[in-house]
Amino acid sequence: MAKTNEPTVIKKYANRRLYNTGTSTYVTLEDLAVMVKGEEDFVVFDAKSGDDITRSVLTQIIFEQEGKGQNLLPVTFLRQLIRFYGDSMQGVVPSFLEYSMTSLTREQEKMRSQMSETFGATAFEAIEDQVKRNTEMFERAMKMFMPFPAGESGSGATADSETAEKPSSDLDEMKQQLAAMQAKIDALGDKS
Repeated sequence: MAKTNEPTVIKKYANRRLYNTGTSTYVTLEDLAVMVKGEEDFVVFDAKSGDDITRSVLTQIIFEQEGKGQNLLPVTFLRQLIRFYGDSMQGVVPSFLEYSMTSLTREQEKMRSQMSETFGATAFEAIEDQVKRNTEMFERAMKMFMPFPAGESGSGATADSETAEKPSSDLDEMKQQLAAMQAKIDALGDKS
């Protein structure tokens, strides 16, 4: 099938079967994963209601991949992500993750070549540099949504010191998670 600018429409029926309207065939989540890896765009609609359920189907694909032992998302990252649901920062997280993944994808080849040319600390420095850039961008985004700079909340020294320590540990945790994700992405890239 020739590629078009329009995404392929996939319909999901009540019996949980997925139907590719572009090829007039039933497909599996694994087939959709192959389409994603091949950069073929698609949307998934519930056949009965017509609702766009693309996000939940993509999440199912990730769930299946994780279930097969292809662990890309660290447990600490998943827990932190769950904590953001319903939080005041929930609106910022999707943009940050999308920006981070776009940057990572854009820098992927450069990072792979740097790591293949070097060993040890130099390869780690390349990952660390990417993590630092992503973290700085996230910190700038977070500052836009914080009503008071650190230490100006007026709630006393004890509360200020507690809140000053927590973001730092969360930030360190996020840095570790991003570094672990990068290492796994690089490992996957080396396999292909």
